[in-house]
Amino acid sequence: MRGLRKTYRRLFRKVGNEALRGMDLSVPEGSAFGLIGPNGAGKTTFIKSILGIVQPTEGTVRVLGGSPEDPRIRARIGYLPERLHLPGSWTATAFLATVTRLKGLKADAPGNRRLLERVGLADAAGRKIGGYSKGMRQRLGLAAALVGSPSLLVLDEPTDGIDPMGRLEVRRILLEEVQRGTTLFLNSHLLAETERVCDRVAILADGRVLREGRLEDLARGGARWMVRFAPGADAEALAEEGFARGSADGVYRVEAEDAAALNAALDRARSKGALLVELRRDGTDLESVLLGTVAPAGAAGVAA
Repeated sequence: MRGLRKTYRRLFRKVGNEALRGMDLSVPEGSAFGLIGPNGAGKTTFIKSILGIVQPTEGTVRVLGGSPEDPRIRARIGYLPERLHLPGSWTATAFLATVTRLKGLKADAPGNRRLLERVGLADAAGRKIGGYSKGMRQRLGLAAALVGSPSLLVLDEPTDGIDPMGRLEVRRILLEEVQRGTTLFLNSHLLAETERVCDRVAILADGRVLREGRLEDLARGGARWMVRFAPGADAEALAEEGFARGSADGVYRVEAEDAAALNAALDRARSKGALLVELRRDGTDLESVLLGTVAPAGAAGVAA
């Protein structure tokens, strides 16, 4: 996407609502990509643009190497909208059969049954959708998005209304799809879910991409690691090896650019008698990154 702008014109007003303001974004093939930002940031407009539902005022959109308006491209995309409307008088089996037909695919009743089993709806396949809970509807929407083994999955709040155990199942399915080679594009207010699934993230605010990159670079502090040693570790000896004491007993921080450097540092610590208890990247969570990115940008806009 290059220079993407979208202005919604208003009747009897000279100035429209600019939802996207020159947005540039590239999603690597095969990645799990998360789009986050505050309400009104332009996320839904952007998603509709890459699906060909909304025509941009300016800019270029390319999806899977082609135009989102090309039926052949659309057939390779699986989409789960935020506001999912399903025909209450239909069964899940009938609904998936219709989705299959609309995608121009051959009828595949066995494949659709496997999809329903995969999302946990095998026992409810013959029931009318009108009797489904919100979580069950979301599961059916995910099954519909998976019809035809799409090359790109665009999911808008996929775990909305699903209980914690159900979220775990959905997360497993999404990770399986990414391992299969599917490109995943996820929009969710549940930042913890985004952290668990996505390897890249873009922060969108006021119609612009403020930050974009690998999740570990944005949220995890890059080369910094938090290390906890068992009681009795020699703090002075560890300091000589590059381990800085933290605020809690036994906690240290160390810089290591890669796995080899990290293991070398830990080997030096062990040679000083330190026993490793815990190891994790040192940094902030995605919520803190979002707030730290959006708040300064908003303040700058006010000042300008």
